Amino acid sequence: MKTRLANIIVVTEHKIYHTLRIAAAMCLIGHGAFGIITKEAWCSYLAVAGIGRDLAYQLMPVIGSVDILTGIILLVCPIRAVALWLVFWGLATAAMRPLSGEPFAELLERAGNFGAPLALLILCPPGKGIAAWFQQLQPPAAITEMQMKQLKRCLQVIGATLLAAHGWLNLTGKKSLLAQYANLGFENTQQVALFAGIFEIAAALLLLIRPLRPLVLLFLIWKIGSELFYPQWELFEWVERGGSYGTLLALWFLMEPQRRTNTSQLTYKR
Repeated sequence: MKTRLANIIVVTEHKIYHTLRIAAAMCLIGHGAFGIITKEAWCSYLAVAGIGRDLAYQLMPVIGSVDILTGIILLVCPIRAVALWLVFWGLATAAMRPLSGEPFAELLERAGNFGAPLALLILCPPGKGIAAWFQQLQPPAAITEMQMKQLKRCLQVIGATLLAAHGWLNLTGKKSLLAQYANLGFENTQQVALFAGIFEIAAALLLLIRPLRPLVLLFLIWKIGSELFYPQWELFEWVERGGSYGTLLALWFLMEPQRRTNTSQLTYKR
């Protein structure tokens, strides 16, 4: 019986591992696609680093190609150092938005970009020495309860941050969000944005204070659905936000009833 319970828990942790790995790869691949396309908005972000418009257009495909390559590495042969790189790269690219004059909420709304790889590193911490960072990640065979508590808190905070920030952008009437609602046929787009903003901020608070499993699933469905309505490059926009879905899905897996009931009966040793 004890072996069966252990197997149930290990399977859950494998699902969390693959969810976070794929989510992190989606962030890189989706972001890289915009570099290949040479998205004009990137000129403003690269200008923060003192890069002019002409050079920015030359660099975009290079940056995009590197992003896609590292995303493929996470899918095919996940190296721990690549996940660490994405934590810093995801944070840096998100920070370019407020630094270029956009609202600070634009950084927070992309918390999944750096949160998913961070959660992956909590789940699969490195061994001793620099060489451990260049070893291939593997689904954890045994983890401690402390790690699981850290992972749950990380997923809660990241999920709540991205939901609250998107709600903030709704409440402030972000033009692209209002355009999405207009394209969906809503006449009073401000009212829709107000409703969406209140819902998302309430969802963020519930995720932090009392993350009930059915609610986590509801928020996951909401996030997946609400990211489908971009007026241009819908697929790439949806893929780039893989970290948002991945953190919520990983939290949902982590809260499986079998795991919550049975971890108290098992002791793991690394």
